[in-house]
Amino acid sequence: MNFSDFDPAIQGGVTADERAVRLGPSLSGTNLERAGDYNQRVVLQVIRRNPDITRSEIATMTNLTSPTIANITARLFDSELIVDAGRRTGARGQPAVRLRINPDGCFAIGLNIDRDHVTLVSLDLAGTVRSRFTRQIAFAMPEDVVETVRAGIAEIYKTNVIRTDRVLGVGVALPDDLGRVVLPHRPAGYDRWGDVDLQALLADVVPWSIHIDNDAAAAAIGEAQFGGGLDHASFFYILVSAGLGGGIVTDGTYYRGATGRSGEIGFLPLAGDPGRVLQDVVSLSALTQRLEAAGMPVAGLDPTEPFPAACASSLSGWLNEASSALVPAVTAVNCLLNPAAILLGGRLPDEVLDRLADETHRKMTAAAATIPASAPIRRATLSRDAPAVGAAILPFLDRMLPSDAILIKS
Repeated sequence: MNFSDFDPAIQGGVTADERAVRLGPSLSGTNLERAGDYNQRVVLQVIRRNPDITRSEIATMTNLTSPTIANITARLFDSELIVDAGRRTGARGQPAVRLRINPDGCFAIGLNIDRDHVTLVSLDLAGTVRSRFTRQIAFAMPEDVVETVRAGIAEIYKTNVIRTDRVLGVGVALPDDLGRVVLPHRPAGYDRWGDVDLQALLADVVPWSIHIDNDAAAAAIGEAQFGGGLDHASFFYILVSAGLGGGIVTDGTYYRGATGRSGEIGFLPLAGDPGRVLQDVVSLSALTQRLEAAGMPVAGLDPTEPFPAACASSLSGWLNEASSALVPAVTAVNCLLNPAAILLGGRLPDEVLDRLADETHRKMTAAAATIPASAPIRRATLSRDAPAVGAAILPFLDRMLPSDAILIKS
């Protein structure tokens, strides 16, 4: 079995709309090839989430027969996607072979395009970031993105951090309406993004398939597959970036809504402040405005690194305002969705995300003590570069990881 033939159902790139259709309600049936591929993905997922598991334990967990498990694991070994981790001793009979994911079995690349940066990461099958290439560019134009991707991929080839012959694809995460939403300092001509065909834009610099999604959706999907989703099957994800986004994960599945715009928490109107929305307060753009008003130099500031001490007062003021503004939104999320957790991610230092989570939860508890259920608010596991990492997971999702989508016969 060849690595390139691992999933015959997916041959090209995948867009968010296509992924939503395949994950949506369908009366389409399936066939043996797709059912077999689904079972193979499930077994790979079980091994990924349970290192050192044995074949008999996989059979028990998946309700598949032992011969089926033997055949699937043999194919996974042939494809170099799993490895023998030694034998488990201490029990009666022949010691059982322990199985683990082979991190070098395959890779993916994630690209995050936003109003303040362009970031490219490479990810292995175990979910480890192998490389990170980022440029702080305010409102990067399409040609800026092409040059950044070109440089980032050249760096990947140069450093040899991954096997480029085993790259599944490139995931691209960017905000919806990238060129249309008005944010501070948006330059003239930035609305060009509304007419950009990303597949065509990147075709000359990306030699792999391209998989596209919204940035908050990608971050939430990444968290579901490689982060807090391992502990919480249902959660609401809040992405603090140049704007403010959100994502709903229910029973391990990302929920897109009727028109693919679920989780748009940033556009909730601010109570008592007509004309303004939540992302006017809770976003990196809002924090940057506060820093600029205080005379702080923000040019070249990397928001993922600790803020200078001189920013402490402005940062505290923003945290107080942002946490207060979030309270009505997270109260509604608790009442309407009843998630197991509300997770915060984005381009902020871990300490700042922790403070924002703690202050928001404290204020919500005080203001809405009688709501039926109150989920904990905490920093997401994949908080730093979450959209880029989530984007890198999109090729894994479309090519390797289980979903109902692959059962649909087309």
